[in-house]
Amino acid sequence: MNGPFLRTPPFPGQRGLPLSRPGHSRFAPEAVLAALRRERVGGSFWARSAGLFPDHERVLVPDNAAQFAAMRAVLPVGGFTLVPPPGLTPPPGVAVLQPPFDPWTVAAQASEVWAGANRELATVAAVLGKPVRIFAGERPARKQPDLIADLLDQLAALDFRNPFDGTPWSIEQAMAQLAEWRGLIDSNRSFRAIYGVARWKRVTLDPLLWDGTGPVRHARTVPADLGPGARVLAWKSRTAPPVLAELERRGIAISELEDGFIRSVGLGANCVPPLSVIVDNTGIYFDPAGPSDLEMMLADGNLPAAWLARAGPLRAALVAAGISKYGQASTPVAREPGPDRRVLVTGQVEDDRSMLSGGGNCSNLELLSRARGIEGTAWIAYKPHPDVEAGHRQGHVPESEVRQHADRIERQAGIAALIDSVDAVHVITSLAGFEALLRGKAVTTHGQPFYAGWGLTQDLAPPVARRGQRRRLDELVAATLIGYPRYLDPVTRLPCPPEVLVQRLAEGTARVGSPLVTLRQWQGRIGRWWQHLGGRP
Repeated sequence: MNGPFLRTPPFPGQRGLPLSRPGHSRFAPEAVLAALRRERVGGSFWARSAGLFPDHERVLVPDNAAQFAAMRAVLPVGGFTLVPPPGLTPPPGVAVLQPPFDPWTVAAQASEVWAGANRELATVAAVLGKPVRIFAGERPARKQPDLIADLLDQLAALDFRNPFDGTPWSIEQAMAQLAEWRGLIDSNRSFRAIYGVARWKRVTLDPLLWDGTGPVRHARTVPADLGPGARVLAWKSRTAPPVLAELERRGIAISELEDGFIRSVGLGANCVPPLSVIVDNTGIYFDPAGPSDLEMMLADGNLPAAWLARAGPLRAALVAAGISKYGQASTPVAREPGPDRRVLVTGQVEDDRSMLSGGGNCSNLELLSRARGIEGTAWIAYKPHPDVEAGHRQGHVPESEVRQHADRIERQAGIAALIDSVDAVHVITSLAGFEALLRGKAVTTHGQPFYAGWGLTQDLAPPVARRGQRRRLDELVAATLIGYPRYLDPVTRLPCPPEVLVQRLAEGTARVGSPLVTLRQWQGRIGRWWQHLGGRP
């Protein structure tokens, strides 16, 4: 075999710890074999899915040309598929399967596998119950090895480890992680091209978009061979409009790509690459005009029990560490003297797609005015959006106008700490409303964010007809933070569960920097200076 049977896929840029090391594991053999068959992990499972030609289901995996000749000499009548060893030029007319390929898809189609010392495909075939014949040199082995027993012995002689931090794992945990990775890789195989991912984002996004067959297929134009039935992935706000128009003209399905809800330490506007991303094959979560994968999960309500069991602890970890979309709030915000009711109003980027699609034409200034009208004499703090404050995006409200409705403008405090210091939050579509729900705060929505319409918020905008079912907070958390986004561990650069990223953020080990980040921070400072001098907001 090419290394341990259970091993980590070679994700782009990954630097994770080995999944196993010499040691000893105890497990139930039949349960492990059943899990291998069910999850199809082991060997190079991440490689391309390959099909066999009809009537060529016997697969030959010789070690060299001499062994191939020996196999052919004893072959029954009928076709076969050859997996050629290095240096062998296949004879004319022979069906050839060039490695690397996913051994599980090939073994599932094979009627029989003949192999020499390179037994990975043969081992997978044996696990699937297919006939296997092993050759020793140029002859069939006198005593055929028990490949299942050999595999179980190999697995029992290993000590499995968490690839994110090196702590002990059971073989069941290792297989569950491999199954998660397989699902991620398989889900990327339908995308013929990927649009709109800036180069500075690829260092963290490529592992989440990799399909196992080679470099991620970033593109700027539409390949000539794409037509109806093909699917691509696009960050629509960063893809050239003519490209989107050409994709739509050809009837090519477009899945959407966007930042995740636990994104990074630092702003995207400062070119800090994201540590989570959303891939949506139905729509996108912030556009109420149509359904999204997230909305469909919540509307259906049949969420996995394992997600629901994780939702409460995940929410508690986020709140305890003060984590929000752009990092961690390190300093608590003191509750100032004043009226008993304290309200936070959060500004947004006014030309952001979430505002344009679900904001109901409500501006930041109008949000402030509405909140004051509803809250009366309550103490109100206004938090401008970080990207607007950084000088990169639209949505600036002059201080004199903010002061007509708010008692305080809060520019420095982190959003999580600020939410902790108030009783209620008013938003248009801001993620701050979701983060406030995590912290048990009352939330009033003036637009149609993804978390509105499930009975957890006071909603002032017209309802979204597809919603209306009541959902518990842990159901919202399970769908929004566990089932919907993809996450990357910034330390190992491996796709990870959200709990791993939250731990990195809490530990202060999630920062990903570059010279471009420094440049953008300086550009933002110049932009803010220009605003204060009376330039265009």
